[in-house]
Amino acid sequence: MTQQGVWGAGRAQGGPAEAADAVGRRLGTLEPRVAIVLGSGLGGLADTVRDAIRLPYAEIPGFPAPGAPGHKGELVAGMLEGVPVLVQSGRFHLYEGHAPSVAGLPVRVFARLGVPTLIVTNAAGGIRHTFRPPTLMLIADHINLMWRNPLVGPVEEGEERFPDMSDPYDPELRALAREVARQERVSLEEGVYAALLGPSFETPAEIRMLQRLGADAVGMSTVPEVVVARARGIRCLGVSAITNVAAGLSARTLSHEEVLDAGRQVAGALEGLIKGVLRKLGTQRPPSRPQR
Repeated sequence: MTQQGVWGAGRAQGGPAEAADAVGRRLGTLEPRVAIVLGSGLGGLADTVRDAIRLPYAEIPGFPAPGAPGHKGELVAGMLEGVPVLVQSGRFHLYEGHAPSVAGLPVRVFARLGVPTLIVTNAAGGIRHTFRPPTLMLIADHINLMWRNPLVGPVEEGEERFPDMSDPYDPELRALAREVARQERVSLEEGVYAALLGPSFETPAEIRMLQRLGADAVGMSTVPEVVVARARGIRCLGVSAITNVAAGLSARTLSHEEVLDAGRQVAGALEGLIKGVLRKLGTQRPPSRPQR
């Protein structure tokens, strides 16, 4: 096997420009202000988009079919709470064998379409002892333990070579989410998300290591999208659905079915939180759009 096959370092087949052109043609005059990436078991939000334009991944150059259960495989564009949005229902995980550039491809498409704000969601295991799954955690920061970075290689057009990651998750958007949670009485924790490659769940020893590193939750996604977004100047808001207690912190064994079931239980609260944030964004002056 080549080094590219081992490390997933190759670039996506069908680049951001071709994919953005294909999506842009379907969007017509719609100019999304917010892109939303939906995690495992959290795809119901896409069904609430009004005047929906559905783009199956098979129609978008470079977009593979998602291989993880609970991920549909389509972009859904339209209006949500009065805000034009582009919803990604089905993400590309590195554990499926995808190159980091493939995991980051949808965000590069969002950037070329001029989307200034990205909301990322995921299902995660709870490390902090006070978590009582299922619950929601606002992502304040992350730890990249995937040992992959979608910015490796030639610099993509419009991206910074060395993006600042001091505030990967926008402080103003996080404050907005906390305000919505208080108003809507949504239980919302806040903490640090650790991203591991997967697909195996973590061992109890690995969870103890993550505790010492300062992680509050652990999952297998999100970081590649956020890294690309920050390289393009897109501001990010991240929310984890804490679907289970991490390995070694309870007597229960872990399964993806449990993750999906718990995700469905907390999906209503997450949907309400995102819609509340969108309503507040709809009353604000849009931020500057990234360079296309």
